[in-house]
Amino acid sequence: MLIRRSGFTFLLVMLAVRVADAATIDITTPVAPPRWALMERHLFDLMHEAAVDFVKRYTRDDGTLVWRDAWPGMDGSDDGYESFFNFALFYILGGDEEIHRIARKEWDAVTRQFTRYGQVHKEFDAYYDWMHHGESYIYIYYLGLADHTVAKDRARALRFAGLYMNEDPEALNYDFEHKRIRSPINGSRGPRFINSAEDWSTHREVLSHYPLPFDDIPGVTDSKAWVDDKLFPNILEAMNRRMMQSDVPQNLACTSLMLNALMYTGDEKYRTWILDYTDAWRQRIRDNNGIMPDNVGPSGKIGEHMDGNWWGGYYGWKWPHGFFTIIEPTTIAAENAYLLTGDASYLSMPRSQLDLVTGMEQVKDGKRLVPTKHDQRGWYAYQPLRPTYHVHLWNVSQSKEDWRRLESVRGDDDWLTVGDFRTKGDYGHEAPWVRFVTGHHPDYPEKILAVTYSQVRQRMQRIAADHTDPKTWDVHHWQELNPVVLEGLVQLTLGGPQPLYHGGVLHCRVRYFDPQRRRPGLPPDVAVLVTRIEPERTTLQLVNTSPSHAREMIIQAGAFGEHSFSSVKTVDGKTETIGGRHLRVRLAPGAGGRLVLGMKRYVNPPAYGFPW
Repeated sequence: MLIRRSGFTFLLVMLAVRVADAATIDITTPVAPPRWALMERHLFDLMHEAAVDFVKRYTRDDGTLVWRDAWPGMDGSDDGYESFFNFALFYILGGDEEIHRIARKEWDAVTRQFTRYGQVHKEFDAYYDWMHHGESYIYIYYLGLADHTVAKDRARALRFAGLYMNEDPEALNYDFEHKRIRSPINGSRGPRFINSAEDWSTHREVLSHYPLPFDDIPGVTDSKAWVDDKLFPNILEAMNRRMMQSDVPQNLACTSLMLNALMYTGDEKYRTWILDYTDAWRQRIRDNNGIMPDNVGPSGKIGEHMDGNWWGGYYGWKWPHGFFTIIEPTTIAAENAYLLTGDASYLSMPRSQLDLVTGMEQVKDGKRLVPTKHDQRGWYAYQPLRPTYHVHLWNVSQSKEDWRRLESVRGDDDWLTVGDFRTKGDYGHEAPWVRFVTGHHPDYPEKILAVTYSQVRQRMQRIAADHTDPKTWDVHHWQELNPVVLEGLVQLTLGGPQPLYHGGVLHCRVRYFDPQRRRPGLPPDVAVLVTRIEPERTTLQLVNTSPSHAREMIIQAGAFGEHSFSSVKTVDGKTETIGGRHLRVRLAPGAGGRLVLGMKRYVNPPAYGFPW
């Protein structure tokens, strides 16, 4: 194995590619491809086939979804986008170029279709909450990583961010004086202070199975009032009066939209917005005795429209889901601020809320439960706490403090169980993955790849057996059949957890580029396994499964080049000091080996870009 300094131009298929800051490594040791490597490569082929079949089955020639001619209410466009949300991410990992083309076509097609239905205006949701906005716009964050040179994507990124900088006079969503988004329902038509009955028309039946948003609505005694045409107006009036002029923690997911614009442009105004808005919520936590308030009124006062209560807001501590829709946007914003600054104090936002609920933990029937809701009764709705958010914090901080938090919520199974399931956002295996990258679960890669294969095949079988009438389909029909399942591939190849689904961005150790084909992702035949994550080191296993073709690749430090390499140790034990965001690797036919990469984390401004 040889290491060469790369200050020269390396010819690849008559094409010169210059990566000025990259060392070059030749891996020449022959290896028998391990089972995980063959499984990984097989999944790339299988998911490509499945994705193409999925699109043929459920879309028209123009890309629009095979469905109905009209759809009412403010909900729905997120579900259209979610049906293809991870196609561009698949391409970023190394999926076929055809999937990249499909991803772009489907974004445009869903946008046109839901503009016709009425939910989308100026290519952005007219108005909805940031839990649903977040589900939609992770799609475009992946498109930015896939190819930041697409002019219309860049223009959209700036225009979308401008909706929250009051650059569009139709969408004055932001209060610069009080650092607040003016309503929990917002978008390209601005803050939605008054919701109509039609806005909620598709959700009334669903919400009739949840607790009421308030317990003192005139004439309303139970949630069946949602579907009672005489009583529903009372619910709507109470929500409009109490909720719709408040800022809420859900809006913190908007920081990713601003980050998206920043990474196209580097413009300081987006960085300032992200940090100002996040700082405002940090101060609100301090002002509320360490508890994230779920409503902030027009004057910037906590509880302004809630009789002074810090709880009771839209998607807040009481309604409908409680803690889980508080902690996720809080974690997203903290991760984004940390990505920009490297300032660990931002992580105190989610840490404090995790510590709050775990400090009230109860054990019942051998299960550890934490309170997830609060109202006039105090804390209630005790549920198990998934380690997802602890893992995300540890992943970015690598601190002993966050490791102790993570260990404190470990269950009895020692986090070795890998379930054959798929959640809506492709997550749920954070805990066993952490055990693997810290040296305690060596068979995790094969387990998660087997589960991924099973899930893809299940989706393919369901698609083949789906002979139902599109007129009967729910708005979630397609996303529930999307056969692109990426959690395992993200974890194993990039060295990071699946992004938080309701608006998070990719936080990982490395990503890859194919300089020969001038595109992101692993080259053909190459399999990679991130086997160990440490504060200043990342260990990779690389295999070229082709016995006849050499492969070249570029490894980047971080999804957005936010990290930097400091050294590289090869399989022969030699270590060399290097520097910069990129490392070039050439794999001989059938070769493989291990690299231990020294890293300095969060030392570069994050940006979209190619090594060339």
